[in-house]
Amino acid sequence: MVAALPLAMPSYVAAYAWLTFVPGLHGYWGTVLVLTLVSAPYVTLPVAAVLRRADTDVEDVARTLGMGPTRAAVATLLPQVLPAATAGALLAALYALSDFGAPALMRHQVFTYGIQHAYKIGFDRTLAAVMALVLAAMALAVVLGERLFRGRAERRGASGSGGVPAPPRSLGRGLPVALALLGIVAVATLGVPAAALAVQSAESLSTGVVWDELGGAAAQTVALSAAGAALTVLLALPIGILAGRFRGRVAASIESASYLGNAIPGIVVGLALVFLTINLLPGLYQTSVALAAAYAVMFLPKAVGAVRTGVQQVPRDVEEAARVLGRGPVRVWATVTARIASPGIAAGALLVMLTAMKELPATLMLRPIGVETLATELWSKSAVGSYGAAAPYAVSLVLVAALPAYLLSRPGTERGAAS
Repeated sequence: MVAALPLAMPSYVAAYAWLTFVPGLHGYWGTVLVLTLVSAPYVTLPVAAVLRRADTDVEDVARTLGMGPTRAAVATLLPQVLPAATAGALLAALYALSDFGAPALMRHQVFTYGIQHAYKIGFDRTLAAVMALVLAAMALAVVLGERLFRGRAERRGASGSGGVPAPPRSLGRGLPVALALLGIVAVATLGVPAAALAVQSAESLSTGVVWDELGGAAAQTVALSAAGAALTVLLALPIGILAGRFRGRVAASIESASYLGNAIPGIVVGLALVFLTINLLPGLYQTSVALAAAYAVMFLPKAVGAVRTGVQQVPRDVEEAARVLGRGPVRVWATVTARIASPGIAAGALLVMLTAMKELPATLMLRPIGVETLATELWSKSAVGSYGAAAPYAVSLVLVAALPAYLLSRPGTERGAAS
């Protein structure tokens, strides 16, 4: 659970917390620190899932052939871990490319900040559009590089499956070192933000909290993010099924194209949908439908990866047996494929919902008039320097997002969450 909790921490909340403790932590290294801590679960969760079910028979054979413990582990377990690690690294890289909150608070000039500045200050839409295209090209390069590396890693690790996972092993004298390293990570990812929020919340309680506004913002956060997750999974199903069941350039190209949305800044998606709704669909301007569509564009990769992974876990012979018994394709999907793949699909929906709760720029632009979420309230109060008033919303956002983060950390869901 601890490994998944940083997913519930918005990058701008983590950046604010670190700046509270280290006021001079601006610029490149501060941005790298915050984005690394916030996006680390995208890699640790799938890697942990692979290690839990890793086939150690090959490692035992390597040990009998004279390899030492470290060399045997690297030679046999690393190929099994690499596909999951690279898939998680892709999501982490795309998250860093598209993040706005942390770089803005850290005062570090990145594409997302430049695009927002061009629209808000200079109103230079041409410059912002060009920068968005460059950012999309960078995302495409990341996706293509990950796909090439993942294919090679899967071929190398193909022979390392099918055995019985071994029980956990004792670290012996290495246990204190491992615990110390994990403790440092836990303090950096959770301890520092929690302490900062506690201090600011104490100051806020002394001045009073408007509980009705806080409760309403929490309810709107859950409702809007759930609607976005439902639409995103619905759109991801055909792409994930195609990628999970068919190999070839067409399927790979469609899946790769779906990943671009995750790298497009929320403000670019928001402005695009503002233009679209005002000019073509005025009835949808500043509605929950438009906001759900923005979430679907940005977070489709998370759902596609989960659907693909879930479908890949369904044995083909089970589907073939169902067809031999006279079931049609739709019935086979409903009674066999969907039932087996449902945990991974549900994990993808939870991940989309969790990420939508923290989304800021698109929510600010597309939310219905008069509707406030925890993220928008937090940002609006922080923007005017009311850090004490913003603290209850930050704490509530972390608590509300902690439930899907906890569900994602349970065994059996990590693979779908970050694949």
